[in-house]
Amino acid sequence: MASASTSALVPTYARAPIAFERGEGAWLVADNGERYLDFGAGIAVNALGHAHPHLVEALTTQAQKIWHTSNLFQIPEGERLGRRLVDSTFADVAFFANSGAEANEAAIKMARKYHAVGGHPERYRIVTFEGAFHGRTLATIAAGGQAKYIEGFGPKVDGFDQVPAGDFDALAAVIGPETAALMIEPIQGEGGVRSIDNDVLRRLRAICDEHGLLLIFDEIQTGVGRTGKFFAHEWTGVAPDIMTVAKGIGGGFPLGVCLATAEAARGLTAGTHGTTFGGNPLAMAVGNAVIDVILADGFLEQVQQTGLLLKQRLAALVDRHPRVFIEIRGQGLMLGLKLNVLNTDFAAAARAQKLLVIPAGDNVVRLLPPLIITEDDVAQAIERLDAAASTLEAQVRGAA
Repeated sequence: MASASTSALVPTYARAPIAFERGEGAWLVADNGERYLDFGAGIAVNALGHAHPHLVEALTTQAQKIWHTSNLFQIPEGERLGRRLVDSTFADVAFFANSGAEANEAAIKMARKYHAVGGHPERYRIVTFEGAFHGRTLATIAAGGQAKYIEGFGPKVDGFDQVPAGDFDALAAVIGPETAALMIEPIQGEGGVRSIDNDVLRRLRAICDEHGLLLIFDEIQTGVGRTGKFFAHEWTGVAPDIMTVAKGIGGGFPLGVCLATAEAARGLTAGTHGTTFGGNPLAMAVGNAVIDVILADGFLEQVQQTGLLLKQRLAALVDRHPRVFIEIRGQGLMLGLKLNVLNTDFAAAARAQKLLVIPAGDNVVRLLPPLIITEDDVAQAIERLDAAASTLEAQVRGAA
């Protein structure tokens, strides 16, 4: 039997020594009473911050009615959320799941099935792009292609080819008679807040059209207002055939969705795919409440304005601390700071200043605040980032 001081949890997370007991807006309160400014938002999940009254009301009202019935029966709130998402995007249909990885699994199966029912079951391979992150299931770690996630879990799931984003010669070389789809994040979040150029995304659309491939956009981190548009691909003027959404869509409640054109989804007929919990009444009530706020008049414009303000203030910060910061990346309220110091050290220094940021690949820290942050929140974040950078500079000078 484990001792009281030993966690009973599998040690897959390097957890910071803080526990939060409540939150309000962009702020979290630890169990010792200390207040932290949350610029991680649960890794881009708490899009409307903590304890948003509209979300709390939707959840508690639904919780007093019905939580779960299964997808053997009609779920009116799910029909409503699906219709609202379809009416606001390129899509014709929606499949609800519980997470981003599940949404991506649905997208992968959908793309393969599309070709199979079209008489080409040999077309099952999906091209993804270096630096990608698509989830932690056996299929999605293969799609992401990063060795650190794949190693030790047996043979890599077959069916994924990877090329550098923007390398069209490499892409042309890998597209063949077995290729089904291209899958890409408009901004690679886990990969280091690396934006894929709009011209690249537009060219991928043209290549898919030329070769009869499906285009899948993974907007799990970039979607639901994060970049200042409802979905990031809207900045490009082109649309995918399939899009995966999670994180912000539930505002903190587990929710994922795979959106698609009717043509792309033609293979997913009754019995071909399913989920026990996906689309449950609790999740649907919260998802509808999130959409109420995100699509309200002026909300996305405010995200754009706040994102621009934050980026401008960060530019001045980078200029002041060249020994710590290299560059700013990203768009809207999905921003990254490329560092000269270890990103884990910087995250710890920011945490010491009561500011939460999220490490990412390529030695970047992500700033993913709730979309409802104020100018005062931005000012406080800059002040704390400034103090964290000064602390690290002093340590570097001391070591020298």
